[in-house]
Amino acid sequence: MATILEQGNISIHTENIFPIIKKWLYSDHEIFLRELISNAVDAIQKLRMVSFSGEFSGEIGEPLIEIAIDKDNKTLSVSDNGIGMTADEVKKYINQVAFSSAEEFVEKYKNSTDQQIIGHFGLGFYSSFMVSSRVEIDTLSYRDGAQPVHWSCDGSTQFELSDSERTTRGTTITLHLMEEELEYLEAYRIKSLITKYCDFMPVPIHLDGEQVNRQKAPWKETPSSLSKEDYLEFYRYLYPFQDEPLLWVHLNTDYPFVVNGILYFPKLKPDVDVTKGQIKLFCNQVFVSDNCEEVIPRFLMPLRGVIDSTDIPLNVSRSFLQNDRTVRKIADYIAKKVGDRLKELYRDDRAAYISSWQDLGTFVKFGSMNDDKFKKQVEDILIFRTSAKLQADQPKVEVQTAEGDVWQDTSTAQTNELDGQGYTTLKEYLERNKERHENRVFYATDEASQATYIELHKSQGIEVLFMDSFIDSHFISFLEREYSDVKFSRVDAELDDTLLDKSSSDEIVDPTTNKTRSEQIKELFEGALNKPKVTIRTEALKAEHAESAPPAMVLLPENLRRLSEMTALLQQQAATFPEEHILVVNTAHPLVQNLVSLNQGSVVTEAGQSPSGELSTLLCQHIYDLALMAQKGFDADGMKSFVERSNQVLTRLTRHG
Repeated sequence: MATILEQGNISIHTENIFPIIKKWLYSDHEIFLRELISNAVDAIQKLRMVSFSGEFSGEIGEPLIEIAIDKDNKTLSVSDNGIGMTADEVKKYINQVAFSSAEEFVEKYKNSTDQQIIGHFGLGFYSSFMVSSRVEIDTLSYRDGAQPVHWSCDGSTQFELSDSERTTRGTTITLHLMEEELEYLEAYRIKSLITKYCDFMPVPIHLDGEQVNRQKAPWKETPSSLSKEDYLEFYRYLYPFQDEPLLWVHLNTDYPFVVNGILYFPKLKPDVDVTKGQIKLFCNQVFVSDNCEEVIPRFLMPLRGVIDSTDIPLNVSRSFLQNDRTVRKIADYIAKKVGDRLKELYRDDRAAYISSWQDLGTFVKFGSMNDDKFKKQVEDILIFRTSAKLQADQPKVEVQTAEGDVWQDTSTAQTNELDGQGYTTLKEYLERNKERHENRVFYATDEASQATYIELHKSQGIEVLFMDSFIDSHFISFLEREYSDVKFSRVDAELDDTLLDKSSSDEIVDPTTNKTRSEQIKELFEGALNKPKVTIRTEALKAEHAESAPPAMVLLPENLRRLSEMTALLQQQAATFPEEHILVVNTAHPLVQNLVSLNQGSVVTEAGQSPSGELSTLLCQHIYDLALMAQKGFDADGMKSFVERSNQVLTRLTRHG
C-alpha cells in the first residue's frame, strides 16, 4: 500500500469553488478535455525551455500526449512526457488554486451567458471535476532524484498526497467519470473533441496508439513557406463543401501585440448572414470560439478563417472586449492588413480584382461606410461597372520577336474590363466627364427595368454607372456625403437638358384650337388617364431615329423616391410604387404625333365618344402602361388591366384589316 505523505485541505478562497465549477462555470462540460490537453502541451513546452536553458541535460525524447479509455473502470486518462511535478509543485500548483477572488468573479458573471475559459483563471485542471467523481494525478518531475507523486481528490476540498510507482517523466491525469458523463468513454466522442479544440496543437495527440490531431497550424507558418494549394486546402478543411475563396490575408505580427491568422474572402451568396461571424478564435493554437465579433471590425464579419492571439483577454465580458484598447488596436491592424491586400490585388492583378468585385465590393463598401481609416485606404480602388467602353491603362506596345514574324504584346497594361463590361473609379468617371457634365454622376440601379433610360443616356453620349448591388442604396447616400459638391442622379429621376430637343416645333399655336401641340398632348393624356397625382410633362426626346426613343417615360424625382423608400424601410414594408410621379410624353415620337391626329379626327356624338376617340384614349392608357412597365410599376390589378387593354387595342387595330 502506498505511503500517504500528506492529507489536507485545498487552499481556496471560498468553500463554494467546486459547486461553481461543476454546476455553473460551464454549461458545456466537454471543455475539460481541451483544458487537460492544453496543460499537457504546456508541460512539454516547459521541458523544452528548461532544456534550452541548460537546467536539464537529459533526453527530451519525442513529445507526446496519450489519451486512454478504460470502459471497465469508467476512466479516461491524459498523459504527457513533459516536465512533471514534485510533491512541492503539486501542493503549489494543484492545492493552492489561483482563484483569490471567487466571490467577485461569481458576482460579476452570474448573469452572463458568455462561456469563459477556465484556464485563464488558473482553473484549467479543475474543469475535470465537471465530469468526474474522483481525479487522480500521477507525476514524476524531470529534476534529478525526484520522487514520483500520486494525488487524489473526490471533488470535495480534501485531497490525499502519496508516493507513486511511476518510473517515466511526465504526468498522467486519470478521471473517474460520473455516471451521467460516460459519453466520454466513447472513442468517436474524444476524437471529435480533439479535432474541434486541439487539432492544431504543436504536439502529437494519440488515442489508442493513433495520432488524432493534424498538429501543423498553417497560420503559424511564414507566408512564403505556404503555396496557394496549402491555403486552399486549409480553407476546405475549415469550411468543407464551399466555393473556393476569392483571396486571403495572412496575419503575422508580434509587436505591439501578438496576432497570427489567415482570413479568407468567401464568395457571398444571398443566404449568407453578413452579420454573423465565421472566424474561429484560437489562443496558442487551442480553439476557443466560433466567433470573433468583438475582435473583428463589424464590416469584416463575412470573412472566414482563423485568428490566434494571446493578447485577446478571454476572461472578460463582451462589452469589456469592445472597449479594450488592445482589442481595438488588433481590430484596426486586421482592417489595415485587409485594405493593404485589396490594394495589392488591384495593383498587381486588376482582372482578378474586377472578377471578384461582385463579392469584394460588398466588403469594401460596407467597410468604407463603417470605418474612416479603412475608407481612406480603399477610396481609390472602389470601382463601378460603367456603360462606357474603356481603354486599358497603358497603350499597347508590340515588338518583333527574334523569329522576325511574330509580334508580342509587351505592355503591362491593366485591363479595366471583364466580359466586355468596363469598370471605373468615381474619380476617373468625374475626370472623364467634367466637360460634358461637371460634378454630375448618372447612375442606374436596375439594368433590366431601367434599360430604356440607360439607352437614352448612352445614345446622347452620357456615361452611366451601375450601382445595382444590395448595399448600393445605402452607399449612394454615403457617396453624396463624401462628395458634397457632386450631384448623383438616377437615370429615371429626371431628364438632363442634353437629352431634350429644345428646337422642336411643339410650341407653335394651332389656329383652330388656339393651343400648342404640347398643350393638346398634355390635355389628351390628362383626360385619358384621369390620375390627378400623375404630373404630365411634354418633351421632345433626342434620338437618331424618332422611333428608337420611347413614346413616354415615367420619372421618379430623386427626393420623392427616397422619401418613399425610407418610409417603407421604417415601416418594415416593401417599397410600393409612388402614386405621385411624372409622365414625360415624347412629342417627337411618331406614335404620339399620330395620336394627336387620331384624336383631332374624333367626333363626340350623342351616344358618346367616337370609335377613333375611344381608340385614342385606349392608346394613351397603353402608352402610360408601357412606361410603367419599364419602371416595374405594376401591381396585380395594373397588370390585369394592361393585358385586357392590350387585347382591346389589338382587336380595334385589326378590325378593318
